[in-house]
Amino acid sequence: MCVGQLGNLLPHVAVPSILAQFLIPEWGLTGTSAGLLAGSFAAGYMLAVPVLSTLTDRIDARLILIAGSALSSVATVAFGMFANGFWSGAAIWALAGIGFAGAYMPGLKALTDRLEPGASSRAVTLYTSSFSLGVGLSFLVSQIVAEQFGWRAAFYATALGPLVMMAVCLSLTPVTPKATTTKLLAFGPVLRNKPAMGYVLGYGAHCFELYGIRTWLVAFWTFVVAHNGGAGVLTPVAVSFGFSLLAMPSSIIGNELALRFGRHRAVSVVMIVSACVGLSIGALAGASPYALLPLLILYAVTVPADSGALTAGMAMSAHPESKGATMAVHSTVGFGLSALGAWCVGAALDASGGPNVPSAWFAAFAVLAAGILIGPLALKWSRVAPTPTTSSLDPDSMK
Repeated sequence: MCVGQLGNLLPHVAVPSILAQFLIPEWGLTGTSAGLLAGSFAAGYMLAVPVLSTLTDRIDARLILIAGSALSSVATVAFGMFANGFWSGAAIWALAGIGFAGAYMPGLKALTDRLEPGASSRAVTLYTSSFSLGVGLSFLVSQIVAEQFGWRAAFYATALGPLVMMAVCLSLTPVTPKATTTKLLAFGPVLRNKPAMGYVLGYGAHCFELYGIRTWLVAFWTFVVAHNGGAGVLTPVAVSFGFSLLAMPSSIIGNELALRFGRHRAVSVVMIVSACVGLSIGALAGASPYALLPLLILYAVTVPADSGALTAGMAMSAHPESKGATMAVHSTVGFGLSALGAWCVGAALDASGGPNVPSAWFAAFAVLAAGILIGPLALKWSRVAPTPTTSSLDPDSMK
């Protein structure tokens, strides 16, 4: 499943990868419109995932996973063939997001449906942390292909990735979900599950920060290199790939720390540290790349370190009969705030003088810091006295 997910993620950041070098100058995009274009993927995901993830409580998630992977591949090809401006690009990229809505959380459900309960925490963390490796490959392949063969070829190449997950699905044994009496879009029980909602809202804060930096990372490092007369320790391709590559071990280690020290405590500390690192990068945006690179490496560790712990906490806090619905809310909130993060950073850049001004990048990173600091507040709000329902599902969430 992790290998299949790497395939499904190959198109994931194709637009952010080529945004600064190709689409912004060719289509005349502002920071705000560029953020909206990149965020349209997350917006499409957010609109579709409530239905598609909730359906996994009723039918085998494997079937939804196949359909979502197919749509993701087709929409990615369509972007390369037909996108010629903001509106056409945003519409097609939103369609790709809808396809991914049938691929990511349904994939997690397909995985957990085939696991023993005791195996879920580390398995879920491995699945979610492989997300970052897939994003790194997406950055790498998209930029290299675009530079060699043009940006449209990047979409044709990355569209092959989801076919891998379709092949993986054929090897999965069919599973029939347990019968449920809840309505298809009955999210009331999920919203009343306070421990799970703490993780959901924390995940939303995480996604705001993560997608905001992923959308604008290439543009930021392009600015750093240009601001220093073309001198850079690493190219934007290497920085974006390395940033994503560090996320996989970081997420796994973050979950292990959560198991050892308590999920709430570990996640809150990581989020606060990440906000401090982001503000430091923004404050030094006009400095030498040699000064910025160590901070960016540290940021690459802190940004994703809470991801696996948050998703595993959500999965273990979910009531068994509404696990698919809980995953739907989790993804809806997460990717909704992902779209908001991409747009807010672009708007902050526009409002502060544009992406060629160091102070504008401080404003951008301040926005990301403000977003991630919502996470510890959400976890504190969700902390309730242990009950037989919550404590039996995730004992360490009370720590």
